[in-house]
Amino acid sequence: MLRIYPVVLQLIEQLRRILGVLDHKDRDLSRQLRRCSASCALNLSEGQYSRGKNRAAKYHIALGSAREMLSCLEVAAALGYISPVSPELRCEFDRVIGSLVRLVERAG
Repeated sequence: MLRIYPVVLQLIEQLRRILGVLDHKDRDLSRQLRRCSASCALNLSEGQYSRGKNRAAKYHIALGSAREMLSCLEVAAALGYISPVSPELRCEFDRVIGSLVRLVERAG
């Protein structure tokens, strides 16, 4: 198993409270955050057992989904639904995104 996979799951767990708030403020944005969060974890997991170009594609999708997760939070903050992303949470996103960038480069 990739070491970054449990970190992605922990990041998703940290988003539960925010998802609850977004459910009441903007259901579409909440659904989008849920979808991209699941996509990140699922494609990362699927990429671990893929080969060749398929592996690179799965990791690339996971990377895009991780960036989309952060963007959902930034949009929610810009709309005033939540507080801006904390430095600690941003650090976790940077860790995940950086790891996924390296996976994409190695797999491609």
